[in-house]
Amino acid sequence: MKKRRPFFVTIILLFFTFSAGAQANIFIQDFVQIDMVRLGPDANAVYDVYTIGDNTQSYTAVRWITPFLMNKYETCYELWYTVRIWAENNGYQFQNLGQEGSGGRRGQAPTEKNRFQPVTMISWHDAAVWCNALSEIYGKTPCYTYKGEVIRDSCDTAVLDLAQCDWEADGFRLPSEAEWEYAARRTQAGFQRGDSASGQIDRYGNNDESVLQDTVAWYDGNSDGTRTVGTAGTPFSPDALPVPGSGNANGSGIFDMSGNVLEFCWDWMDTYKDMSPGERATGPVYGFERTARGGSWSPYTGFIFCGDRYSYDPNAIYNYLGFRFCSSGENLSKNFSHDFSEYLKQQ
Repeated sequence: MKKRRPFFVTIILLFFTFSAGAQANIFIQDFVQIDMVRLGPDANAVYDVYTIGDNTQSYTAVRWITPFLMNKYETCYELWYTVRIWAENNGYQFQNLGQEGSGGRRGQAPTEKNRFQPVTMISWHDAAVWCNALSEIYGKTPCYTYKGEVIRDSCDTAVLDLAQCDWEADGFRLPSEAEWEYAARRTQAGFQRGDSASGQIDRYGNNDESVLQDTVAWYDGNSDGTRTVGTAGTPFSPDALPVPGSGNANGSGIFDMSGNVLEFCWDWMDTYKDMSPGERATGPVYGFERTARGGSWSPYTGFIFCGDRYSYDPNAIYNYLGFRFCSSGENLSKNFSHDFSEYLKQQ
């Protein structure tokens, strides 16, 4: 692997990029933008099994899930920006620079008010390349390659459409569609229905229709744009923004799996296919559109149930379309949580 520029260079850049004083901090107190939850079978089992598309799709299929990590939050603009700046100084290129939420500035330094809104106006290609950059920052093996070479240019769309994903690598990547729906529906009691918003459950993890969508999702019924990640279910005021992660999580402890922004997955869009027992489902090798899940604040993507499916050209960018990342990292015995500010101090 090509040697990367030492990460301590980035901290100098960041302190010049952000405003002086306290605003230069990347993270507010007690909020960590990379906070990953372990999902999948218990330690005694090899797989966890569920039916994808249950209660929502005409075609359903059994899926076998192996352990993986998923970030609690949709990728915030500030995290996107920080990694992108590092990446561009280390040989990466991005076709789209990203936007702060649904109505913010594109490619500019994060603002104090909206830095914890999800990044939008990035394509599937941008998200995949960004995941490779985040992997290299942490010294992990990038997941996306072409003919054995790490992909570092999201403008090279032909290569990205033929990209291979190393599902055993310890780097960061987009979730498969099977992993995404698993994370949206898994609860301590089993699985919530596919025809409900993620988190519409009682305190024991059982389906509960009395739980209102407004309490678990930012969608077109209660929002006219993106909101700070992890705040669904909290009162919204432009003058008193809620703290990230202060809203209601789903049964897996993950936020915004329904609403806020639609989230890219790895798979090319296709009808669900039956798999052999224990086989990983990652969709077809080729296709025309990549899948996206969860719905968003926009009336164009108003279906926010766990089992609802969308698909987009991998070049498409919208102000209601973002992503979250996951990993098949080696150390899956506990949750992975890391604050960039602490990481940078050690470099």
